[in-house]
Amino acid sequence: MNKSEGHTVAFVLGGGGVLGANEVGMLRALLQAGITPDLVLGTSIGAVNGAVLAADPTMGSVERLARLWRDADEAGIFSGGMIARLSTLAKTRTHAHPNEPLRRALEQALPVELIEDLPITFQCVAASIERAAEHWFTEGPIVDAVLASSAVPGLLPPVELNGENFLDGGLVNSIPVDRAVALGAGTIYVLQVGRIEQPLSKPTRPWEVALVAFEIARRHRFAGQMEALPQSVEVHVLPTGEEIRFNDLSQLRYRDASKTAARIERAYEASIAYLANAETAS
Repeated sequence: MNKSEGHTVAFVLGGGGVLGANEVGMLRALLQAGITPDLVLGTSIGAVNGAVLAADPTMGSVERLARLWRDADEAGIFSGGMIARLSTLAKTRTHAHPNEPLRRALEQALPVELIEDLPITFQCVAASIERAAEHWFTEGPIVDAVLASSAVPGLLPPVELNGENFLDGGLVNSIPVDRAVALGAGTIYVLQVGRIEQPLSKPTRPWEVALVAFEIARRHRFAGQMEALPQSVEVHVLPTGEEIRFNDLSQLRYRDASKTAARIERAYEASIAYLANAETAS
């Protein structure tokens, strides 16, 4: 625990694909401000970022994450052209990419094999297919758990563990603030990818219908969690420093890492400013 605060500090890292680079900038800002977690919770790409942080809650983990994001193309996590992806989809009938490249990247980035061996308490969530429910990984092989939490439907394969199959945790709890509260967090820092920062508007084009519908499904639970927060819990939603345009199809380019460095820097600058203002206000 952060003894000076007298209560548990939780970092909650939400899902969001390539937009998860924002979370790296937020982590840099938090650690630079001397804020470290007692508890790390992650969903999807937030599970990837969170696991690396929980293994080493120092600036070293931020640098490792920055390298992991920078080298994602070289690692081949979402490699292959359209023909290769269609070929994989035709063979598997369920996904366009294998998850072996992501597994290798995680194994290289994580110094321990089991969740319970991490120096910081870490949990990640995935969606159980058979139970149609959220499943929290609290122990066992950390790479398997993160792969399950990150199994984006249609892109990466479902992960089978102990006879149960799992898909991306964002399907059931994209930003799990409620889990942090249930585990006794007194202060919660929400690291999100930007999709909750701008209000939605009525769709006017065919593709906007799907995008807005997805955002409604994604946001409604988080909004409910925030409304139900106990008065004793302090929550900080860190800003990304950028605007997500929901009528922009470029946000669906899940393999586009060209803006990674800029996203990290913008989120860092915006979060540093936010934390400074929060400190002044307190």
